[in-house]
Amino acid sequence: MAGPLEQFQVKPLLPITVGTTDASFTNASLFMVIAVAVVTIFLVGGMRRRALIPGRWQSMAEMSYDFVAGMVRDNVGSKGRQYFPLIFSLFMFILAGNLLGMIPFSFTFTSHIIVTFALAAFVFVVVTLVALAKHGLHFFSYFFPQGAPLATAPLIIPIEILSYLSRPVSLSIRLFANMMAGHTMLKVFAIFTVAMGFFGFAPLAVNVALIGFEILVAVLQAYVFTILTCLYLHDAIHLH
Repeated sequence: MAGPLEQFQVKPLLPITVGTTDASFTNASLFMVIAVAVVTIFLVGGMRRRALIPGRWQSMAEMSYDFVAGMVRDNVGSKGRQYFPLIFSLFMFILAGNLLGMIPFSFTFTSHIIVTFALAAFVFVVVTLVALAKHGLHFFSYFFPQGAPLATAPLIIPIEILSYLSRPVSLSIRLFANMMAGHTMLKVFAIFTVAMGFFGFAPLAVNVALIGFEILVAVLQAYVFTILTCLYLHDAIHLH
């Protein structure tokens, strides 16, 4: 049986080379495309009929919309409405990627730091641009809280800048680490189950429980990534 870390190996499906750059279409790329397709089918198909009394599919699509809309409203405020499409897209993409990874023989692209860091860096850049567009140079007052003694500036400003720059790192590591650790644990107990043969009931029971826990973690990590994005947008818009 393959080792527990082999499931994270990125494999080229369609080799593409541009000069000296490897731009191959990989299994990670494939499952990102699948995630986008699944979200598109879920939302477009769910809202196609727009029934007054929604069925199960439409209800699920509306619940996901209302859930993220409530998150934006509660954490960003009324000024956050224009950023709803971005936040909703992030939530659905990450959620789809996390849940697709729970399917046997699939690939969890959110378990790779390069993917999660790209998402977090995108959020960081967008939030910073929003802050600069709305406040101009006054944005830099964010790094020195109003009312703080001027003498503490040499200490507070570097700490605030470091804290701000660490946002994409913490945001990306949190998602990647949780998904990678959970899937590794599932594979370890699966190996124990097979190795113990007839006596593998205990690790099998643990694995079943872990699968339920991992589904919960998949949803929770999409929520955490999205709500932190909302909080960062709140800071960019309101500067506090």
